[in-house]
Amino acid sequence: GSSTYELIFTDCRIPKENILGQQGKGFGIAMHTLDGGRIGIASQALGLAEGALERTIEYVKERKQFGRSIGQFQNTQFQLADMATKVEAAQLLVYKAAVAKNTQKVYSVEAAKAKLYAAEVAMEVTTKAVQLHGGYGYTREYDVERMMRDAKITEIYEGTSEVQRMVISGALLK
Repeated sequence: GSSTYELIFTDCRIPKENILGQQGKGFGIAMHTLDGGRIGIASQALGLAEGALERTIEYVKERKQFGRSIGQFQNTQFQLADMATKVEAAQLLVYKAAVAKNTQKVYSVEAAKAKLYAAEVAMEVTTKAVQLHGGYGYTREYDVERMMRDAKITEIYEGTSEVQRMVISGALLK
């Protein structure tokens, strides 16, 4: 599973020589830090989607129904095609955001787009993976069940999908 923790400081005084950055500028630093974190979350979401797709392809080749593999049914093929296309599109946005982080001073919008799309694709792809695995997909015997649970948190932490939409639309409307 995904590790998330809470860290609370109560009545904590920091000596002047230990302050990071300039006093009163912490919010800006925190917001900039979120941008890098969002690329990391987008990468996590991408990995979950890729893994779920790979496992589903293997499964539908092996699983037989009505005398043939379920991968031979057109509905299954269409779902796999959609999953693969969205995974690749997410990959391009994640890579674009990573390049922007290395080459630009400001990359908030690229990070927000990558996190928004990759997280939502991860949730969609892992949900379809569970569905294509049938009843087995919901059991802990198959990885896709865990992947679906892990995909959900990528839509939430480092800013929800709605927050990412606010960042993107805010830049568009400047």
